[in-house]
Amino acid sequence: MDITDRKLLNLIQAPFPMVDQPFEKLGEEVGISESEVLERLSELKRTNVLRQISAIFDTRRLGFKTTLVAMAYDPEMLHDAAMEINKHPGVSHNYAREGSYYNLWFTLAVPPEHDLEATADYMSRKTGALEQRIMPTKRFFKIGVNFDMVNKKGSSFNFSPDNIKGNSSPGNVNEGQAGGENAANKEAADSWNQAVPVTEAEKNAIRGMQEDLELIPRPYDATAKQLGMTNEELFALAKDFQDRRIMRRYSAVLHHRRSGFRANAMIVWKVPEERSEEVGLMMASHQAVTHCYERPTFPDWPYTHFTMVHATTEEGCEEINNEISEATGISERLVLYSTREYKKTRVRYFVPDYDEYLDTEKPDAVITA
Repeated sequence: MDITDRKLLNLIQAPFPMVDQPFEKLGEEVGISESEVLERLSELKRTNVLRQISAIFDTRRLGFKTTLVAMAYDPEMLHDAAMEINKHPGVSHNYAREGSYYNLWFTLAVPPEHDLEATADYMSRKTGALEQRIMPTKRFFKIGVNFDMVNKKGSSFNFSPDNIKGNSSPGNVNEGQAGGENAANKEAADSWNQAVPVTEAEKNAIRGMQEDLELIPRPYDATAKQLGMTNEELFALAKDFQDRRIMRRYSAVLHHRRSGFRANAMIVWKVPEERSEEVGLMMASHQAVTHCYERPTFPDWPYTHFTMVHATTEEGCEEINNEISEATGISERLVLYSTREYKKTRVRYFVPDYDEYLDTEKPDAVITA
């Protein structure tokens, strides 16, 4: 990748242009033609640096139930179990991680009428897991930040409680620009777990907007035509979705490892209950932390706060780990590095795949209504 590729990748991670000819607009911003933008992005897609360009919706705001699931397997069973778990359409992220007894971690989402815990229990039984833990979000502190591909930042930053200001992170990353959310924003903190009603027409629009954007000069035309509306009406609907906070943004997702951020760690922390909010906000203020949540504990799992960090090297992750510990005074933690990515995609909403999975697999009591 040259500097022009990197500038393009920065731009498409921010809110992607919702105009008739978005690639022409991107070209104007970096000083190249529309055709060259399309050629460069096509090559980045071919080499799997660019995963997808589409709308990013808020799972919980659409009424879907979601959780992080940790499972423990004998090492020789891990791969086959991960492949089986990947079959579920609501599994969007699935990683093998080292550093704890639980060696497979995945996110699971199900439609409102499905039973989340029963589905996870079924998956555990079917794959022969030794143990499982369902870890839903109790409180979110930060979600969704993009990566600076030009400066390769995100590996080291001096931070403190003074950095927590409004809805932005210090340094080169801004959740507002990236379409992410920070719990320092009161509206986001108060409504993150509240479902918003959507009409059947809106569900159709969500089905169309969640598909990968075609790399052609006028990519929105087909979606608008399919929905029986003009491009202007489609763009207005997308803005309405964002105003209602059911859509975070329309943007690209990159393959972090292929983009140069080769180290990925989930750092879990044992935080005293009386310091939960204070410490969570401090952790979220670090620019290299892309996600920060509070989750439930278990007799064998005392860790409350989960931070996802990415860096160009493992040494960079360790710097982040130590910075957070020093700033917060929290020393009891585990660092779980991902050793294999089994799946990373976006959750698909209002599609028949969920019921088709149940028809095929027939788990017990996973539908509640």
